Amino acid sequence: MMQRSLYISPEKCTGCLQCEMACSFEHEGNFNPAKSRIKVFTFHTEGRFVPYTCTQCAEAWCKSACPTEAISLDAATGAKMVNDNLCVGCKVCTIACPFGTINYNTATGKVMKCDLCGGDPACAKACPTQAITYIDAEGTGYDKMRAWASRTDNQTAAQA
Repeated sequence: MMQRSLYISPEKCTGCLQCEMACSFEHEGNFNPAKSRIKVFTFHTEGRFVPYTCTQCAEAWCKSACPTEAISLDAATGAKMVNDNLCVGCKVCTIACPFGTINYNTATGKVMKCDLCGGDPACAKACPTQAITYIDAEGTGYDKMRAWASRTDNQTAAQA
């Protein structure tokens, strides 16, 4: 079975935050963007929005850094999953993640990160502009993020 992952097209994002709302509702049972595993970064001066969440790295630094082995691979989805029973809330994984996509939940004392909703991501279903889609994993990942980031840096520099 082909692995799938989230693909983010920032140029399509309108900043509506439907992804954050859908994620928090899926995982927490209420509409609270602070509890979302996906965030929308706002570039106020440029009027742009960029959704970001865990890229489910093949070589997951969060998983390697966890001293209690609370982060494991879900073989079916490829998601790196946090086992709340093993997580002690030390936050070492939050430091290890180069993208800052693991967050600490003060209510539970545990970390939270994207788990791809078991293979049916609520954020992608809720996105009205298809800025977030769930596609074959070959079309996503670290190299794609770096390529997009370099285009963004070049566009920002050109406007200055």
